[in-house]
Amino acid sequence: MSTPTHTLARTLSDGLVVAERNVIKIKRVPEVLVFVLIQPIMFVLLFAYVFGGAIDAGPVNYREFLIGGIFAQTVVFGATFTGAGLAEDMQKGIIDRFRSLPMSRSAVLVGRTASDVIYNVLSLVIMALTGLLVGWRVRTSLLEGLAGFALLLLFAYAFSWVMAYVGLVVPSVDVVNNASFVVIFPLTFVSNAFVPLESFSSALRPFVEWNPISALTQAARELFGNTGGLPAPSEAWSMQNPVLYSLLWVLGILVVFVPLSIARYRRTSR
Repeated sequence: MSTPTHTLARTLSDGLVVAERNVIKIKRVPEVLVFVLIQPIMFVLLFAYVFGGAIDAGPVNYREFLIGGIFAQTVVFGATFTGAGLAEDMQKGIIDRFRSLPMSRSAVLVGRTASDVIYNVLSLVIMALTGLLVGWRVRTSLLEGLAGFALLLLFAYAFSWVMAYVGLVVPSVDVVNNASFVVIFPLTFVSNAFVPLESFSSALRPFVEWNPISALTQAARELFGNTGGLPAPSEAWSMQNPVLYSLLWVLGILVVFVPLSIARYRRTSR
């Protein structure tokens, strides 16, 4: 008789196999990885050298102000690989092959979301190196710096479950990419990722203050010591407690979208 512990162990074991399969695809299609890594470099250089002179970040060096936002934007966009990968597997019939195997039904989603963390780790490494070249520095302790990277990856992992659900609902990779762009683009640009919070109008400011991308960006800046020693730029609770607010979003997303995605996958697999 299967126990909950045995079921969990089987799901994790099978998920590890699926994750390994997805990682192997990086070797077979290295062009995808190249473009994934070029994008954050392009954004860092574009904003640092083209727009940096036109944006006033106050007493904070704009290049240090920028990197936290680029980190947040990139890991959220990186989560879209989960949705696109699942949609592609469904189109090609690979999901049907998984369904015929004696494996946990949840393992496909667990493996898919776990393997995409690797893309985000590589992106963060490339961005951090690029940031160091343009003048960005971690001005806090090693532990706080690592906590900043961990929070970014944790948020990206949670968001990948949102994209997993999207990938199971929509019919093609193109639709996943377009739907992701429509949602993620406003979230990242109507936030404090690239410009100070004070630059937004009074009508937009409440949305920006409670935007989870703004909180994630502010949390990264505080953990990396890129705020110039100044307090949070808003009295909103989300900006005063960005790390906790980001973690609450992570928990909320996982609680909602993990069961939703698994239930959708099981219905799709019948």
